[in-house]
Amino acid sequence: MKKALSLVLAAVILLTSALALASCGKDAALTIAVPNDTTNEARALLLLEALGFITLKEGAGITATILDIAENPKNIDFKEVEAAQLPNVLQDVDYAVINSNYAIAAEMNPMEQALAMEGAASAYSNIVAVKEGNENTDKVKALVAALESKAVADFITETYAGAVVSVVENPGDGFDADVDYAALDGEKISVAASPAPHAEILAIAKDILAEKNITLEIVEFTDYVQPNNVVESGEIDANYFQHVPYLDDFNAENGTHIVSAAAIHVEPLGLYGGKQTTLDALK
Repeated sequence: MKKALSLVLAAVILLTSALALASCGKDAALTIAVPNDTTNEARALLLLEALGFITLKEGAGITATILDIAENPKNIDFKEVEAAQLPNVLQDVDYAVINSNYAIAAEMNPMEQALAMEGAASAYSNIVAVKEGNENTDKVKALVAALESKAVADFITETYAGAVVSVVENPGDGFDADVDYAALDGEKISVAASPAPHAEILAIAKDILAEKNITLEIVEFTDYVQPNNVVESGEIDANYFQHVPYLDDFNAENGTHIVSAAAIHVEPLGLYGGKQTTLDALK
């Protein structure tokens, strides 16, 4: 009798546990990973708002964080993750909003794999940034001219097919008539950049500068902090990885004096599926 009661009790416990697990699975929040730096987190949230998945508080703009979410009808659980690590955590979350440069570096194809993409907003154009006071030097003007060339614009269009978009309105031949290239003969210009697409784009500019016997040294970084630090210190001439809203926030927080010398391209953020392969779970 006791054995029979024990078996019944065990069965009840197992059934209760199974029902509880089924209930949890049904009601479990969807997880979305977003960049944890101020401006890119805001971009991610604005994209999700535009898609109708959340509503932000009135007035929340390019510095919005998850604390500015007013309505979250899908009960989304947000995970704030360092931007470069988002492709690595994608398999552990339902969705992630990823910068195109990190998606490309992770061998993802934004135009094929993103379930939704941000519009190519010029406010987030990636820039050549230099220490304040250096923006009009011949070195920087020569670098900018090379990056504003038709060769670079064509490379961006042909290579990234919309995942990266040139914002240069009138691409030139790669050279600035006001630069004394003879004085730069044999000089080196150093630029800090993320591996993709920035270092890849700089490789085209490197060939252009080589025509004037100027060496372009491309120094790759995988984070958002050191490229600004090495420009501020003077260790490196320029960097190419960020947009102005991020730079403004960085300067304000760190007391640095870095300015934009030119806008070259924009990288729309994309919403990618991890555990989910479609947007159905959010609808």
